[in-house]
Amino acid sequence: MLTSDRLSYERALGFDEAVDAQCRPRPHYAALFEEMARLSAAELASRERLRDAIFQRLGITFAVYGDAGGLERTWPMDLVPRIIPAGEWAIVERGLAQRVKALNLFLDDLYTGEAAALRDGIVPRRLVLSSEGFVRAAVGIRVPHGARCLVAGIDLVRDADGTYRVLEDNLRVPSGISYVLENRAALTRVMPALSALHRIRPVHHYAASLLASLQSIAPRAVGSNPRVVVLTPGIFNSAYFEHAFLARQLGAELVEGRDLLVENHTVYARTTQGLERVDVIYRRVDDAFIDPAVFRPDSMLGVPGLMGALRAGNVGLANSLGCGVADDKAIYPYVPALIRYYLGEDAILPNVDTYLLWEDDQREAALARLDQLVIKPVAASGGYGIVIGPQATDEQLEICRKEIECDPRAWIAQELVQLSSHPTFVDGRLEPRHIDLRPFVLAGERITVIPGGLTRVALRRGSFVVNSSQGGGSKDTWVLAGPEGG
Repeated sequence: MLTSDRLSYERALGFDEAVDAQCRPRPHYAALFEEMARLSAAELASRERLRDAIFQRLGITFAVYGDAGGLERTWPMDLVPRIIPAGEWAIVERGLAQRVKALNLFLDDLYTGEAAALRDGIVPRRLVLSSEGFVRAAVGIRVPHGARCLVAGIDLVRDADGTYRVLEDNLRVPSGISYVLENRAALTRVMPALSALHRIRPVHHYAASLLASLQSIAPRAVGSNPRVVVLTPGIFNSAYFEHAFLARQLGAELVEGRDLLVENHTVYARTTQGLERVDVIYRRVDDAFIDPAVFRPDSMLGVPGLMGALRAGNVGLANSLGCGVADDKAIYPYVPALIRYYLGEDAILPNVDTYLLWEDDQREAALARLDQLVIKPVAASGGYGIVIGPQATDEQLEICRKEIECDPRAWIAQELVQLSSHPTFVDGRLEPRHIDLRPFVLAGERITVIPGGLTRVALRRGSFVVNSSQGGGSKDTWVLAGPEGG
């Protein structure tokens, strides 16, 4: 146990980010523990109140799934930051860039190339064509630089040995970057002494990097200052705060589908000065709702005729339609093979060991030890539908077994990763809680990896579910700018 006059912490089983096996602070955490030991309980409580006041004033709240009455609560950010040494991050950064590059090559080949990975048997054709994320209407639509997934959120975990592994890829409309930026601003204000102790790589440049990436997919004829808009489903969407936040950061107009129209395969925004051409749409609307003339006719969120404008090359769309085929969890097990196929390299960041339940022998092996595995629906997100075998009841496991046997294509099974843990303030005490990390990667003319990302915390003791929609919290994530501690 780590103890001082005002601070005590007992690590959990598995890999602890902040202390070693003897509960001694890792070098890059030593100064942080020393500074936090100076805080009294009253001072800590005061800073937590200041944090909550900042988030409430900014309207940063979140509705937790299952809460009675559906009441929103203040965005939960823990005051203990996660620290990643520079050398450690350099490996992660290379692995993220490699993975996103390969996934974009796969997507571009699938929609505008020869679909060579399918032809050569790297990924089973039947899995790709049966994926809910595969959009046939997107075939033949070209994207500048092949940047189909312009914004990616890659979920990482660390196993019992501290190895970073990719848990899943988020390539459709990944969310959470606004909380990365707001967490940094809030913690700098609430705990300024902590920030002063370290050289931390900044994240405030994200908006400028995102804008450059978006402008890079504008039609060539537009010129040097393409008009970018952010398309939102509206104020009732759970991520609306982020949509509005990003529009402000980009200096772009926040629009809904009804604010746009298409004439002669060109997109225009309705403004008080009349119609103004739109060159790039950063959309936060799902594929199925984006154009009611092609997909769901009952959609009130999209823009009729948008597909025609895309096919004519008169507007850029991020992320491109059909990216979801590459983050289908049934495709996930094949990503290391895609990296080798398109880049001729081994994957820097390994996957979690996964059972392909549509393969008879692997399904049989997984069903024999269902109570030891994590079962995931391939088309779900946000932590919904996941069954954690060791924590499930016999009834839940039996239901899961029947669903797998009925439709094995709809499920994968993974080995349970003992997620790394991190000191977290709970009721005024430091306790270990499991965490993951969602870094954000931008494509375009080049690939940019934002330092750190969104560290998500399973706030309930012993829980492995970190998703905010399931009651998880967050931490500011510091990537050190120099060699200290790492």
